[in-house]
Amino acid sequence: MYLITLLANISVLLTIKREESLHQPMYLFLSMLLLTDLVQSNATLPKMLLIFWFNLNEISCEGCLVQMFFIHSFSIMGSSILLGMAFDRYVAICQPLRYSTILTNPLITKIGVIVVVRGTLLIFPLPFLIWRLPFCKSHVIEHAYCEHMAVAKLACADVRVNVVYGLAVALFVDVVDIMGITVSYIKIVIAVFKPPIPRGQT
Repeated sequence: MYLITLLANISVLLTIKREESLHQPMYLFLSMLLLTDLVQSNATLPKMLLIFWFNLNEISCEGCLVQMFFIHSFSIMGSSILLGMAFDRYVAICQPLRYSTILTNPLITKIGVIVVVRGTLLIFPLPFLIWRLPFCKSHVIEHAYCEHMAVAKLACADVRVNVVYGLAVALFVDVVDIMGITVSYIKIVIAVFKPPIPRGQT
């Protein structure tokens, strides 16, 4: 499954890069989404395979924190890209005559930068919030990868700051992205089912 994921994502990315006809906003957003999927897959699956195949269950503290950062930050980036794709569909269906003037390459580049900055800044504190904690209990986490709260629960200290920050980030990302996607598709549905204006009327 890991090899299929890699081959499928890389194949689509190369196809989009080669075909100039695919250098359109929707395919550029799709490329961003595929890149986030590749990073997430490579952050977790190689270590998981080592665990299952060779029983190599250990990971260094630094390696765990790096894995945690990439998993969570690229998860947020993927959600942000889905929001960008919803905006793309809204413009394509509700503002078709202005599509090429609204979704220009500079705007897509700015959206891509915002996606990266958002995912990075929101997750950047998590490894440091974990690093400050003392660990004196079992060092065995209940997941095959380093998920924030699974690691925080191993600490023998108050982890309320970790819980509050983790929940705040999750709620912020989920609420903003789901609301944005929902509003975009509601407007699309309204535009699709809106009765046409009779000829001769403005």
